[in-house]
Amino acid sequence: MLRPRVIPIVITAAISASVLFGGWAIYNQVAVAAPLEQVAKDVAGVVSSDKPVMDNEQVTITIELNEDANLRDVYERIEANGKDVFDNRVLTLKFKGKSNKQLEDLWYASMFDIAEAMETKTYSSIPEAMNKTAKAYKDVTVTTEMDEKNVYITLKNPEAVKYVVLPRISAQLEAW
Repeated sequence: MLRPRVIPIVITAAISASVLFGGWAIYNQVAVAAPLEQVAKDVAGVVSSDKPVMDNEQVTITIELNEDANLRDVYERIEANGKDVFDNRVLTLKFKGKSNKQLEDLWYASMFDIAEAMETKTYSSIPEAMNKTAKAYKDVTVTTEMDEKNVYITLKNPEAVKYVVLPRISAQLEAW
């Protein structure tokens, strides 16, 4: 009766696993992440973008926008140009940038009204709520836009900018 040799079997299994996982990692980097990163960098208004983080349900890209960027346009262009790369996954953008205490205070002061508008689907009250709250702050401009998937809010003052993308699907509102 032949006895299997343990060491050659373990070495063969380790080499096979290394080749398979290494090939998968290279494919993921070259065929998926790199093109999607380039898509984000090619959009007007994007200063820089990090490598996308992908799982089975979503794609997260961290980007930095210039101060004149239109948040809705950037989001839509990345989504449209990268759709063949991330298929049915949900696109989530995270923003690098300089927010400050004034913009954070403005956002938190208006969050109750925003959450209520999102829950009741009265999206037209969001600009009114943001502008009403912004009157208490000096040199702050608020821009709100909407499409069929998201509500886009941009808060700016001379020193900083804060971008917020709120999904219109109620189940995703937990991620605020």
